[in-house]
Formats: sequence, C-alpha cells, structure tokens
Amino acid sequence: MDREERKAFIHAHRTCVFGYNRRHDGPSMSIVYYMMDGPDDLLISTMVERGKARAVRRSPKISIMVLDEKWPPTYVQLYCDARIDATMESDPARVIDSMMKLYALMAGKPMPESARANAAETARRESRIILRLRPYATFETPPRHVYGEQDTVGLTHWLGQLLPW
Repeated sequence: MDREERKAFIHAHRTCVFGYNRRHDGPSMSIVYYMMDGPDDLLISTMVERGKARAVRRSPKISIMVLDEKWPPTYVQLYCDARIDATMESDPARVIDSMMKLYALMAGKPMPESARANAAETARRESRIILRLRPYATFETPPRHVYGEQDTVGLTHWLGQLLPW
C-alpha cells in the first residue's frame, strides 16, 4: 500500500490492537474501537484507571495495528505518540460526545439523541477519558494471500520497512 492507501485503510476501519510496554512481563495488547479526528489523529475512549491510560501517562510511545474486519487478514501498523486529550473533569461534553460516536461505531449506525443520557451515565460511572494518538510512522509488510494453488506459484515474502506516516 502506498501512503494514501494506508491512510484510506485507517479511515475505513474501526478496530485496532492497542499495544504498549508494561512495567513487567511482555507488551500488553488489547482490541479497541477507534475514531478518526481529522486526517491523521485517532481517538480512543477508555477508563482513566485502565492499563492503556496508565501506560500513556508513563510513556507516550504506543503502537496500534488496524485490522481488516474480513478474511484474509490485512492490516496497517502505526507507531504513535499518545496523550490524554479529555477527561470527565476537563471536558465532559467531549467525552460524552466520544461515547456517542463509539456507540455508533459499535452498532454500525448513528445513535439517536435519546442514547446520550446513557452515554453520559456510562462516562461518569466508568471515569472515561479520551486518548489522542498521533501517528508518526508505519511499518509496512505487504500482505500475501493464498486463495488457491495458483497463488502459491512464485509466492514470496520479504522484510517489512519502517515508513514515515
């Protein structure tokens, strides 16, 4: 994928694997929904006490892998600088708006305004925050898919490369 194809892929999807370094053990990875904010930034709603938020407070360097939601798997990996962008204390309206967008992403359709009270209650009860992810690089490994025997002829793999976002 070229740069524009990678960006289009990110905009066309809604789930990613969020990875960060843990203090102990290996890296942590969790599947989350994300929302686009402008051409490049991604927003993730999480709870203030979740590992993702604690990790971002420790170090802003995280990675995500945006997954295609159909088989065979295709993905784009991004390296991002992350920060806490809004909290229920600093900007409750933005956090609640993000919950409404998140519900719409999960449902695959817009949420009616009548769901806002539920979004607000969830945001308060769970101490929701918004993480802002600003990509700075991507790692490209072109996918190689096998659909049938003919695809195995000359099938090759090569090393990926780190590219600026």
